[in-house]
Amino acid sequence: MTFSKYVALGDSFTEGVGDADPTRPNGVRGWADRFAEGLAARAAVEGRPFGYANLAIRGRKLPAIIDEQVDAGLALGPDLVSIHGGGNDVLRPKVDIDALAASYDEAIARITATGAHVVMFTIADPGLNGVIKVIRGRTAIFNEWVREIAENRGATVVDMWRIRGWKVAEVMDDDRLHLNAVGHQAIAIAALDALGVPHALEPIPPADLPVLSARAQRAADLAWARTHLAPWVKRRVTGRSSGDGVEPKRPVLMPIG
Repeated sequence: MTFSKYVALGDSFTEGVGDADPTRPNGVRGWADRFAEGLAARAAVEGRPFGYANLAIRGRKLPAIIDEQVDAGLALGPDLVSIHGGGNDVLRPKVDIDALAASYDEAIARITATGAHVVMFTIADPGLNGVIKVIRGRTAIFNEWVREIAENRGATVVDMWRIRGWKVAEVMDDDRLHLNAVGHQAIAIAALDALGVPHALEPIPPADLPVLSARAQRAADLAWARTHLAPWVKRRVTGRSSGDGVEPKRPVLMPIG
């Protein structure tokens, strides 16, 4: 498959949170940028133009992604759309997963009706992460809906649930919720491979991690709770989002490089 106009939709995962790069819009790079770079390189080899837009906003739940980003993305006339959502939804204990899936299916149908190819994602297995493993059951249900929707609509799935062998400390940012550069690069490679696009991306070797004593690990956990967990809880209580005031980092199709 060849693509010339790629639009990325979603939440912090697709915006690139955790993969810091102060030279880029919103100060992040992320798998979608890396994926787009691979697509652009292939387009250059084949003598085709290539444009990339990224409308993803951190903190967005799936209904907001659908309402705010799908029509705006389709207005750009893409031939390839990636969409990731649901992670911020399944964190909520009262989420209606069946209703969420129905709205997701309708959105994917609207995208594919334009002729654009869609790349979807399952959510990574939270059982690997002690911070959020309590949501493993409802994540698995949501993921099965993603697979069914993709099968029915002809979309490509990057099945992160089935990616094994990762060590959380190697692929996650300090907040223990978002991928770091190692993880984002791995997803970019997985997405290109899922589409069968030849590329030159290589895995990033993880940094050497210190072995912590039990006391040092407790201190690290407390520091994480103060720095990352407490602000997250405060936002939930006050009804705020990490994406409040954040604008899409690439609102129109532009060359990448």
